[in-house]
Amino acid sequence: MAKIWVYAEIKDGVLEGTALELLTCARKFGGVEAIALGPGSRASVPALSAHGASRVLFSEEAVFADYLAEPHTDVMAALVLERSPDLVLFGFTSDSRDVAGRLAARLGCGLISNGIGLEVDASGVRVQVPYFGGAKVATYRANQQPALVLIRPRSFAASESGGAVDLEELAVEPSPASLRARIVDRKIEASERVKLEDAKVVVAGGRGLGGAENFSLLEDLAEALGGAVGASRAVVDAGWVPYSTQVGQTGKTVTPEVYIAAGISGAMQHTVGMKGSKFVIAINRDKDAPILKIADLGIVGDALRIVPQVTQGIRDQRGT
Repeated sequence: MAKIWVYAEIKDGVLEGTALELLTCARKFGGVEAIALGPGSRASVPALSAHGASRVLFSEEAVFADYLAEPHTDVMAALVLERSPDLVLFGFTSDSRDVAGRLAARLGCGLISNGIGLEVDASGVRVQVPYFGGAKVATYRANQQPALVLIRPRSFAASESGGAVDLEELAVEPSPASLRARIVDRKIEASERVKLEDAKVVVAGGRGLGGAENFSLLEDLAEALGGAVGASRAVVDAGWVPYSTQVGQTGKTVTPEVYIAAGISGAMQHTVGMKGSKFVIAINRDKDAPILKIADLGIVGDALRIVPQVTQGIRDQRGT
């Protein structure tokens, strides 16, 4: 039975949801332990246990919140060398990528990145990784232990399994060399809207909308549906909307109940980030647009005319 660890990222005192997805997947292959570092790690224990962690190693030390990735790497490297896990899983977030990359360099081993699927058995660890914009999927095999793997968010659906959990509070001693870069300030973009990656409905726009001013139409529709607004890379690069709204290979991966693509052609770079959506509605003037081939419902027409009509119809139905 494989010994699997999940790096449970704590950000601003809150557990990142990717850890729960990783636990849900990993518990199928053996015993799973979670490592949570920083203020808020103790509070994350019930969620980690509920999703499959049989043991949680944690530290509430402020050093993990005050400094960048190096203290985390110090502790992870020491633990790996002492306890020899077979596999360490990380979520594909900016902070976890930083820790995973540094850990691979520290241990002198490889790192499989951007995984979307995982297999663990007696023959070793294999990871499915998309390429060619998601059109193809390759299977990578880890040739060393521990295998270090980064998994894209939303690759697995988190689900609870219950069970008891053992706790171990770590005595941490990061080296002075790891305390070089300190976080002195944080700028948080305040918003009352649903987070894009958590939304059950996503309304996304592309170049077919014609200009940044027309994204207000998508915002109206998303508000009527209780959803969030997304965008293709082209319009993000053009400065129409913030990078935080980008869906795709170099943006966010979303798996909503409903995905509405307005004026998006459907390039592979975009579809790899939304193809897990349960129901896809595409609106495009080009009847040959690739997005229409993957849509459950395709509408050939002008999104600038159709979207406001849909929004008004929803509001009329709901009496708002």
